[in-house]
Amino acid sequence: MVAHGNGSALLELGHAVKTVFLCRYLHEEALRREIHEGLRVIKNFNSSNSFIFYGRSGEIASNRQEDQELALLALHLLQIAMVYINTLMIQQVLTDDTWWARMTPDDLRALTPLIYAHVTPYGTFKLDMQERQCR
Repeated sequence: MVAHGNGSALLELGHAVKTVFLCRYLHEEALRREIHEGLRVIKNFNSSNSFIFYGRSGEIASNRQEDQELALLALHLLQIAMVYINTLMIQQVLTDDTWWARMTPDDLRALTPLIYAHVTPYGTFKLDMQERQCR
């Protein structure tokens, strides 16, 4: 197959851009760290989605677009609710001067409301905002 002249030029330009990026990636440690931190955030996001969306092995069982949209909207609603509750809990803990003093800049940078270890997906969990632990 013979490629069109403009297509070939764009393909070669893409190769050059990719090569420049790979050279920067290999040379700059800060760029590698930034990319890996971003990937870690996405991995955490996806794992929380898998945890929340546990029914039917986390698969959308229908081919109907309306059912798929409804499942994804429900997933997003659950995730938003979980993030909101976790944000309130983290804020409450950090209002304690003892905990705030223990936090390093790296701890604060790594802090995320996308945690779910305290959530029981197969039942209910009682959240008492007056206590530090969930029952």
